[in-house]
Amino acid sequence: MGWTNSHLHLFHIGDELYGEPDPYGEMLLIDQKGIKLSSVLAGSVREFVYEYDFGDGWIHRVVVENLQEAHPAWSGSLCVGGQRACPPENVGGIYGYGEFVGAIADSKHEQHVDMLRWVGGAFDPEGFDINSANLRIRRLKG
Repeated sequence: MGWTNSHLHLFHIGDELYGEPDPYGEMLLIDQKGIKLSSVLAGSVREFVYEYDFGDGWIHRVVVENLQEAHPAWSGSLCVGGQRACPPENVGGIYGYGEFVGAIADSKHEQHVDMLRWVGGAFDPEGFDINSANLRIRRLKG
């Protein structure tokens, strides 16, 4: 599953905000295109904030454990661990996700069938597949 990158987002790294340029000029963002993470994680900066879908307000604290020279056989990022499934796109933020999880867990819930249909079938909120996560990361480099 995962998000589809169909909403606005930004990266708050150090004192700077990176993202897609705002055509209306309301947000002063540095254009993220072509920026490598290694170039903005300078000095002691080893964590940053990623915000996705300003309406739903998904905020993530990302900790970079290690930066090293790329090995000729591997030149990409790697997810070394994670927990739980990515909430469905447009679920309504953390509160909407809580309602969604409650509805799919309770077969007697009035929205149980509708929510399962909406999400496309079975959904395990505790599930995390590291291989799928790394496949998605590799596809980003395209």
